[in-house]
Amino acid sequence: MANKKTGNASAASAATTNAAPPVPPKSAKGNPAFVKYYLLAYNVLSTLGWGYILVITIVHLFNLDGNTSKPAVVVTPPSTFTRVMSSIPFFKSQTPGAAITIESRLPAFIQPVYRRSMSTYARVGGTVAIVQTCALLEVVHSLFGWVRSPLQTTAMQVASRLWIVWGIVQQFDVARTSPLYTSCVLAWSITEVVRYSFYACSLLGSEPPVLLYLRYTMFYVLYPVGASSEAFLAYSTLPFPSGIPTLESFLGWSAPEYARAVLFLVWWPSLYQLYTYMIAQRRRIFGSQQPKTKTS
Repeated sequence: MANKKTGNASAASAATTNAAPPVPPKSAKGNPAFVKYYLLAYNVLSTLGWGYILVITIVHLFNLDGNTSKPAVVVTPPSTFTRVMSSIPFFKSQTPGAAITIESRLPAFIQPVYRRSMSTYARVGGTVAIVQTCALLEVVHSLFGWVRSPLQTTAMQVASRLWIVWGIVQQFDVARTSPLYTSCVLAWSITEVVRYSFYACSLLGSEPPVLLYLRYTMFYVLYPVGASSEAFLAYSTLPFPSGIPTLESFLGWSAPEYARAVLFLVWWPSLYQLYTYMIAQRRRIFGSQQPKTKTS
């Protein structure tokens, strides 16, 4: 995700894929008029793109258009993440040989939604890939100095999200059919709709209080949901036979598999760095808006 400015660029890069940059675009006074209009168009179109993804995802999950009235059961080999979950006592069956799944533990009215979440990629996967790839333009914006985000941080943040889109989801069927893809897309789209609309308003010289509040409050939920979904999507592609890592399970891996394992481990301290930074940013922004009390 581009345009975020963190105190630790390398730490932020791994967990930034669901996070929104805390620094808005440069004031229009610092750019030529055509750049202002271009950035405005970019932010408006990005808002519409992610808004479309958000709406279609919700429509799909709750079958609001009637296209998935009978959600099909997606049959795929159990992923590493699924095998880990099945090792938790809550999901274990007391009857030998009987399988207990996450879906079976959910309330009956939620089960169809959960089942449809395994086919979200079929509805929005292509659009997500296109809209997210367009974020490469944000590296150009930083390179030309049109926004205040550092080039290195912006490039690393965009690359980390593109790695999820193209390096994980597009390459592995287990990631495309995972409910974690749905939670990831929901976190991304909600974050981006608020972020891009906030930036568009900023370019017009206005910062609506509602957008400002959402911009620096929703991350409390969206950051952990998005980053966790991204991390476990990558984890689900690792070849752990039992789901739980063992010394033997690490032997014989390919270089890309070791790389995905390392990035999974890096995700968590990176999320912590970014999460605490955004908390500090929120305190700074809203603390400065508090009226000063007079002292006698």
